[in-house]
Amino acid sequence: MERSLRAARVATYVHFVLCGTLMGAWVVHIPAIEERVGISHATLGGLLVLLGLGAFTGMQVAGRLTDRLGARVVIPVGGVLCGAALVLPGLARDPWTLAGALLVFGFCNGCLDVSMNAHAVHVEKAYGRPVMSGFHATFSVGGVLAALVGAGAASSGLNPAASMAALGVVGIVITLASARALLPTAPAGAGNGTAEETGPSPDGTRRSAAGRVRLLAVLALMVMLCEGAANDWSALHLKDVLGASTSTAAFAYGTFAAAMTAGRLLADRLVSRFGSMAILRHGAATAAAGITLVALGPWMWTTFAGWALFGLGLSGCVPQLFSAAGHADPAAAGANVSRVAGLGYVGMLAGPAVIGWLSHLVALNHTFILLTLLCVTTAVAAGVLRTGSDRTPDPLASPSGAPR
Repeated sequence: MERSLRAARVATYVHFVLCGTLMGAWVVHIPAIEERVGISHATLGGLLVLLGLGAFTGMQVAGRLTDRLGARVVIPVGGVLCGAALVLPGLARDPWTLAGALLVFGFCNGCLDVSMNAHAVHVEKAYGRPVMSGFHATFSVGGVLAALVGAGAASSGLNPAASMAALGVVGIVITLASARALLPTAPAGAGNGTAEETGPSPDGTRRSAAGRVRLLAVLALMVMLCEGAANDWSALHLKDVLGASTSTAAFAYGTFAAAMTAGRLLADRLVSRFGSMAILRHGAATAAAGITLVALGPWMWTTFAGWALFGLGLSGCVPQLFSAAGHADPAAAGANVSRVAGLGYVGMLAGPAVIGWLSHLVALNHTFILLTLLCVTTAVAAGVLRTGSDRTPDPLASPSGAPR
């Protein structure tokens, strides 16, 4: 059991890296594809909505299929489809074919995203200690790998379609090779577990779990809206508000992303010691302090410090919300994760647009006060993790047979 559980954890890491790499491969090729298709930034922004719509739909479909068939079935299918669909944007020749390609790729990526997160919940439950944040950290590693591959392909003169096709094939091989190590999670309704194992059965308890998941989804929307705003506006803020050069401004997002990755690598140990509710509450409060420093700080060094605090604070929030959704009702882990991830993804896409709209009314740095308010609200509402999915941390305890 110990060896198979470790193998399942490694396979989950592999799929998180794969998902991040495949999505990153599209992101790093955006400029080349935009130029070849001949569209403006505004048109591209509209097409990206289709990517989000496809991802949201895929998440909802995969969440229910994961509960019915098991993550061990859905993850490889999602990985193969995502790898195959990656080449489609690279083959697009006009806005219409690019729109269809992004819709399909978004759907496939959403399927992989939710099924691997649902499987991560099962792995975490089997370990008996927090491991979710580490999985999310490796997703960021996948983005770095995609950037390196994309840079290498561009320098060698490889066109986007060939580069994305090659990466997609590698992704398909990897997902099929690692599929056997995934946990054979029982589909919901199999009827072979106790009430404790299959989750809450009384109607009142299920309604309570459903209400908790809805609140988790709203919190995910707020947190991921903050993350999306940082992704698109951090560098522009430094350049437009503080007059930094383009090269210096790029370090704003780099500081945020590096702090978030480092925080996720540390978050599981902190959750083991202090509990998921404390990580969400203090993390959101730290993020609120950081983005306020960005909004009001008049100096370059205060801005960099603010983005670092913002990334560090947000780093552990989303993994705790996903984990809480999966543990709220193990029999519906996939559907619950899909609801939280889906609404969170909407927030991720909406964040840049909301900040852009507000920037027409007030100065760009002052728009970030909205992010402060969202983080403070998340910190206040962190008590939702006290019930249902909240885990009593004991860093020295581990269930029999569970590797540490």
